Amino acid sequence: MTQQLKSNQRKGFHFSSESVSEGHPDKICDQISDAILDSYLTHDSQARVAIECFVAPNHVVVGGEVASHHRLKTEEMERIIRATIKKIGYCKDPFDWKNVQIINLVHKQSPDIAQGVTGAATGVEGAGDQGIMFGYACRETQDYMPACIYYAHKLISAIMTDIKAKPDMDLGPDGKCQITLEYDDDRTPIRATCIVVSIQHHTRYSQEEIQNIIKPYVHQVLPKGWIDDHTKFYINPTGKFTIGGPESDTGLTGRKIIVDTYGGSAPHGGGAFSGKDPSKVDRSAAYAARYLAKNLVAAGIADKCLIQLAYAIGVAKPLSIYVNTFGTGKLLEDDIIYAIHDAIDLTPRGIRDHLKLDRPIYEVTSTYGHFGRAPMENGAFSWEKLDLVGNFQKLL
Repeated sequence: MTQQLKSNQRKGFHFSSESVSEGHPDKICDQISDAILDSYLTHDSQARVAIECFVAPNHVVVGGEVASHHRLKTEEMERIIRATIKKIGYCKDPFDWKNVQIINLVHKQSPDIAQGVTGAATGVEGAGDQGIMFGYACRETQDYMPACIYYAHKLISAIMTDIKAKPDMDLGPDGKCQITLEYDDDRTPIRATCIVVSIQHHTRYSQEEIQNIIKPYVHQVLPKGWIDDHTKFYINPTGKFTIGGPESDTGLTGRKIIVDTYGGSAPHGGGAFSGKDPSKVDRSAAYAARYLAKNLVAAGIADKCLIQLAYAIGVAKPLSIYVNTFGTGKLLEDDIIYAIHDAIDLTPRGIRDHLKLDRPIYEVTSTYGHFGRAPMENGAFSWEKLDLVGNFQKLL
């Protein structure tokens, strides 16, 4: 008879996360959606935008709702779409930036939604939708991210950076990877057990040649000692990957939300980020929750922290705040919630002002994760700053 261990008695375990390249069909859509969003915010920082995208062989369909004093003309939107596809690297039929057919179904935002968001009905700017958002941070990596997703992003990003810089490699823009790590009894990652990488390639390559190209990147990216004789590699495990991108698979905005966040290490509220302006709490509140969790862990309040925020459409303040430090906290979780209230105004306007989100900073977030990235000079990834650490350390 098998006796199952209780969860708090669990010993070492394995955990996996995946990442995908900018040429993955779903990520093409995320980048197009955010590129259009950035264009609106460049001309109108208060624009209300929700753009969805769908790609298939030789076709791009964009739709969604916009409320803005700036009118993005059809030809300008098409220019943005083609420029994005070109930058990703799709320059040949059946998905060529020059020849792809574009269907534009973008329309005006519903006035019923607008009155709640802008405050026309209540006098207070409310959340752009209902929903729950999560933020998470831990000490597994220097950027307070779970190790699996952190290194998965680094691996596929390193490969794709070289592919774009070295066209003679004859490798395509579509790709993905998955990393499985073994954790010890203290829940610390100690080694990689499985590495899965699929990279689009020219027909001239053999399976062995692709493996010889990819394996050095794995050794380069993962910490020393994590790859050993028992690590299993699955590189293009179907045998070949010559047909990629929208030619092989359709893509959709918001279909890689676990890749975008914590790789499955933390819950997800279900709302996608890309194509949404920061009045949509799907995006801005998820950024705020990560910002708070990261600063709390960096301050030494906990080794691991999960924050949930809940909102209702048209209502400004969050309906609830939940904190879980998984037994690692140096403060009671109720006290952490009080500290959060003191640290930041969690209304949609408060979040946008604090993190300066009303800027065209989003296209760069649409690949290789929205978290665990260094803040940029243009204001992107402001939610990764550690400027609340001092405030939180005073509580210890």
